Amino acid sequence: MKRRKFIQQTSVASAILGFGGFTVANAINSSKKFDKHITILHTNDVHSHLESFPSDHSKFANRGGAAKRKFYFDQIKKENQNTLILDAGDSFQGTPFFNYYGGELEFKTMSKLGYHASTIGNHEFDNGIDNIAAQLAHAEFDLINANYLLKNTSLNGLVKPNQIFEVDGVKIGVFGLGIELEGLVSKDLYKETIYLNPIDIVQDQIRFLKVEEECDLVICLSHLGYQYKSDKIDDLKLAAQTSGIDLIIGGHTHTFLNQPTEVKNQEGKNVLVNQVGWAGVNVGRIDFFLNEQKEDEPIKSSVVSL
Repeated sequence: MKRRKFIQQTSVASAILGFGGFTVANAINSSKKFDKHITILHTNDVHSHLESFPSDHSKFANRGGAAKRKFYFDQIKKENQNTLILDAGDSFQGTPFFNYYGGELEFKTMSKLGYHASTIGNHEFDNGIDNIAAQLAHAEFDLINANYLLKNTSLNGLVKPNQIFEVDGVKIGVFGLGIELEGLVSKDLYKETIYLNPIDIVQDQIRFLKVEEECDLVICLSHLGYQYKSDKIDDLKLAAQTSGIDLIIGGHTHTFLNQPTEVKNQEGKNVLVNQVGWAGVNVGRIDFFLNEQKEDEPIKSSVVSL
């Protein structure tokens, strides 16, 4: 099924853990027939919050935690087995779990929860780049980044720029982007890592994933941040100044979005940009409904709140 033959209807939701379920019937007209249904579940900036917040927490009482995420993920996978689980970085740092175990428990937990891929956040470097390499022994998912040149580091060969997943015959290309580390992370922690301009890297990734590999959907896992008032590259600028990305799953700025932002790219097509806060209290869900129909039919979108 070539990408150019697909139309898609996209249903989006930010799922608050502990609340009700989400069903396809809520998202689309039940009379509409779709050839393919792909579900994307995503998190960002979990920051080692493996347990729920305590019941007396002023803002997030009893919310979050790996057990609730596991229950929710399993529920959605039973509903739709064609599900990818993705993360936009900063799974490390924030609780004693990281202080004592250095990321081992975070990667082991993400593996048990069924994550398929994550990108590198700046806090992954808090115990140094060699620690990331060591903890990857516990990761049963792909750690991906396309704009860090890692050739002269211990992550060389361990971190891929992208990964392609084939889900129910649909090719989904996923690539990662990280924030500039200079001035944010001590040089002795990231060592010989070289930051490359994300805008330039996106075009390289699109040429590979969409042109060469003919992916039907392309997803960017971004740890650049949602929006800045300065000229600094953020997810909104990235979407507007490039073409070929269908969805940007963001992190770094801990931005709570009730629904994804739609941005027009350089070709005038909509790009979804989403971010779901921090600490694992929210999980984003995006459903792509794909048909192999005429090229000129429009992309339709709808929003479902949990």
